[in-house]
Amino acid sequence: MTFASQVEPKNLNEALQDNNWILVMQEKLNKFTTNEVWSLVPRTSEMNVVQTKWVYRNKMDEHGIITRNKARLVAKGYNQEEGIDYDETYAPVARLKAVRLPQDMRITNFLIMYSSSKRLSMDSKKLQGNDMKD
Repeated sequence: MTFASQVEPKNLNEALQDNNWILVMQEKLNKFTTNEVWSLVPRTSEMNVVQTKWVYRNKMDEHGIITRNKARLVAKGYNQEEGIDYDETYAPVARLKAVRLPQDMRITNFLIMYSSSKRLSMDSKKLQGNDMKD
């Protein structure tokens, strides 16, 4: 059983008062390091530093019971200027139709293969002289 904080902090200072939220934030920072999402570089005078902010949410099950705490480190995008801080933007989001299409194709191919192998099996038994009741 995991312990989750019942309080959703509004800012970093509130989160630092609760060990559960500290652990969640540390896990998130460790994932950044493990996945090599960022690297620390020396700041030059030409660089515009984009500030970040922690966002905290309690995740609940279907009964409304808090099951875990989730913390995200997000960039304050309103401090950025196109062409200076970034060239293009994208959202790594897939539409539901795009996900369902390959899934539907796999299911269809499986059913075609299954029905073909079943028919082939029945035909081979008929050729061998076995009576089929199916």
